[in-house]
Order: sequence, then C-alpha cells, then structure tokens
Amino acid sequence: MVESVRRRLELEPSHTRKRTVSRLDQSEVERLVQTTYRNHSKYGLMIKTLFQTGARVGEFVHIGVEDLLLDGDPPQIHIVHAKGGADRYVPVLPALAHELRTHLQGRQRGFLFESNRHTRYSRRTVQSIVTRCARSAGIKKRVFPHLLRHSIATILLDSGLLPIDQVQKFLGHTHLSTTQIYPQTSLRALGENYIRALGSKLTPAKE
Repeated sequence: MVESVRRRLELEPSHTRKRTVSRLDQSEVERLVQTTYRNHSKYGLMIKTLFQTGARVGEFVHIGVEDLLLDGDPPQIHIVHAKGGADRYVPVLPALAHELRTHLQGRQRGFLFESNRHTRYSRRTVQSIVTRCARSAGIKKRVFPHLLRHSIATILLDSGLLPIDQVQKFLGHTHLSTTQIYPQTSLRALGENYIRALGSKLTPAKE
C-alpha cells in the first residue's frame, strides 16, 4: 500500500533507508538454544525450529502436524500460512526432524507446538518466550522471533553455499530486492569477523 501511494504521488524512495539488519551470530544462536534446552526443553525445541526454518512468527504458530514431511530427503516443513498466501517448503536438518518426531510422540493431528490447552500459541506468547529465553542466556541484544529469521538468512549467505535466489525461496520473499538486504549485512559481518580473527594475532612490526 505504501509503495502504491508513493508511485501515485510520484515520490522518490528515501535513499537514506537503513539497508542492514540486526542479527545473532552462530555462537549466540547456539548459546540461546543450548541454554533454553537446559532450562525448558520444549522452548529450546521451539526456538531451534523457529531459527532453522526461518519462519515468520505468524507462520510458525500455524504449523500443523500434517505440514511435517519428516521422512523426506531432506526432511521438510510445509509453510502454509505464509505471508501473501505464497506457501513454501523449507528443509530442516535430519537431527531436528528426529527431535520433532520425539516431541510429537506419535501425535497425528493438531499444531506442532501446542499450549497446555491443546491450542496454538499466540504470536505474542512466542515473542515473549524468545525474549525471556535470550535474557536468561545472557544475550544483551534485543532478541525477538524475527531476529532469528534475520540470523539464519545471514548465516546461510555467510556460508557461501547458497546463492541469494535460493535464500529468497527459503525465506518466502516475493521480490529479490527484499532478500538483498542480507548480503549487505553479511558483508558487514565479514568485516567484523575479519578484524576479530586477525586483530589479536597480528602485532606491529618492530622497527
């Protein structure tokens, strides 16, 4: 809607728009997941699934048992309640597929993650869980479900193994331009990691 109004009024898009996003690095994600598993195993599995699928929180809470294709090669989850009605299949690691089978204990219906009343979690509840668990893990950044989505996107791009069009498909972006924000964040992370890796190892040459 905003884009449509902008075109109608013949307004130029802002060139000062922030083109990078916050995210957690791999070690922070691992600390978040591992700490949460120790404190509350179900929440740990929820956060791991949210991260590995790159799902938006609104998509995540609607994942049903029937959307799981855990015996595939690779295992997959069908994201049905996707933004814009564009459903997609996302791969998950075999280890996560095994954990999800254990979590379900043979259950064949309902939502993947359910409350004690066997209803789906609300978006707000998942947001609260993620924020609270990050605080317990000692992570100082403001952590929320969509930050996990930012994190998996930049980690995938940092790996150099997935081209940007495949990351676009994984995230369910309609336009490649939406995905292009992540390579810029990835490049920023490259610079930070480069300095971190070499800064403590290189000493000034003696004259």
